[in-house]
Amino acid sequence: MSAPDRMPPIPADQMTPEQNAAVEEIVSGARGSLSGPYAPLMRSPELMHCAQKLGEYLRFRSPLPANVKELAILAVARLWDQGYEWAYHLPLALKAGVSRETAEAIAEGRRPDAMTAEEAAAYDFLTELNATRQVGDATYARALDAFGEQGVVDLAGFSGCYSLLAMVMNTARTPAPEAEIPLGPLRV
Repeated sequence: MSAPDRMPPIPADQMTPEQNAAVEEIVSGARGSLSGPYAPLMRSPELMHCAQKLGEYLRFRSPLPANVKELAILAVARLWDQGYEWAYHLPLALKAGVSRETAEAIAEGRRPDAMTAEEAAAYDFLTELNATRQVGDATYARALDAFGEQGVVDLAGFSGCYSLLAMVMNTARTPAPEAEIPLGPLRV
């Protein structure tokens, strides 16, 4: 996005006590810094706290495999044409084992050919959930077989959490850094 950032970070000397507490919680936790969606979310410290806790669970404690977690984030970033989330998580996805070919296909808005069985189950689950607002029996059964009930719920959680973050950043026009594999034009 080339439009100006609507909600840049708030200078520390202009934050409310609630904002300061929310920022301290994030920088002292697993993330270690305040970036991306948390600059606009500072405008609503309680929402920031809740979103941060959900995202922290999903990224750092969900039992889903790391490649599946990162693929889920890339799929949601593509869905929302969210450049910051894409650029931030692309290197994490590649490091976690998502293939470059898979990332390129997602960036282009097409179903990847070269996914693992678990990645395909997660991708198809997320794609169907977001396209139809539900999950059919066959797709559900594949996800359930791959990840169990907790994993299925966590996949739906990835979709909801990262959609929320994408919507906040798209609203705020949060600037995105350059990505090694750029997002292609959004196909609607």
